Amino acid sequence: MGSIFVTGGTGYLGSNLVAKLIEAGEEPVILARNPPGEGDRHPSVRLVRGDVQDMESLRRGMTGCDRVFHAAAHVRMWDPDPQRFEAINVGGLRNLLRAAEETGVSRIVYTSSFIALGPTDGAIGDEDWEPSGRTYYNEYERTKAVADRLAREEARRGAPLIILYPGVVYGPGPVTAGNLVGKTISDFLSRKLPGLLGEGDRRFCYALAGDVIRGHLQAMRHAKDGDRFILGGENRTMQELFTLLEELTSLAAPRRKIPYWVAGLVGRVQRWRAGLTGIQPEITDEVVHIYRHEWAYSSRKAQQGLGYSITPFARGLEDTVKSLQQGIS
Repeated sequence: MGSIFVTGGTGYLGSNLVAKLIEAGEEPVILARNPPGEGDRHPSVRLVRGDVQDMESLRRGMTGCDRVFHAAAHVRMWDPDPQRFEAINVGGLRNLLRAAEETGVSRIVYTSSFIALGPTDGAIGDEDWEPSGRTYYNEYERTKAVADRLAREEARRGAPLIILYPGVVYGPGPVTAGNLVGKTISDFLSRKLPGLLGEGDRRFCYALAGDVIRGHLQAMRHAKDGDRFILGGENRTMQELFTLLEELTSLAAPRRKIPYWVAGLVGRVQRWRAGLTGIQPEITDEVVHIYRHEWAYSSRKAQQGLGYSITPFARGLEDTVKSLQQGIS
């Protein structure tokens, strides 16, 4: 059996995946734009300099590997060069599939996203959810949906591809672009949250990072080519999130409700300012549009087909809070 090639292995989800692969006795090969020094990485890990836009680095990294985890994505609410979303999220997947075919890879697990499937608004979606008349609100959402269509088509054509859709991933770990819930909880602990967006009554599918990682490993071992699975968790509203945080920390949940139109105006100004300064905005009007909708999903297929398990939201949130509190102190 060959090694496992991992893209996105230095990100929030990917780094947790690599750690579990090492625990399982694997020797992952990680594609990285800026690899750490020899003393800063595990001896079982081989690093390949490059990125998913560079075909040569993909071929070099996959040589000798029979399995691939493709977790790389451009996760931002804004970028001064919006074409990077298309180049990385769509072009990167296309490049990876081509390199995998050339190097004889036998199995690819692709990390998509719940956002690729679309808002559910009053329903609970599954892997076949397709909202009618869908509008895309930012380039991240649009390109993840385009990449999902590409992945499905390539799987139908015979690519050894399994597609996974994590929910809103949260859990202990660094607050990064891929750990938005961590940022929200960190702001709550620091009393920096201005209030609830809208009524706080929209449901989101929250997925603990540890559950999602186990789901990736289960998919690599047990899924069939062409399978697609949502790796989610409990569907909870922002009000429920902050009620639980209040219980866990004894800090008061935000009571102020910020109308969507007000938040949208602030986000538009921040996006305009970002265009002038290059500084990442805290929020954009495009993201506010996304928060107007519900994104609630069922993981039943993964539970039945992979043995996927869901950690209760309250327990996962407690572990996340403890981790962040230790970081703050």
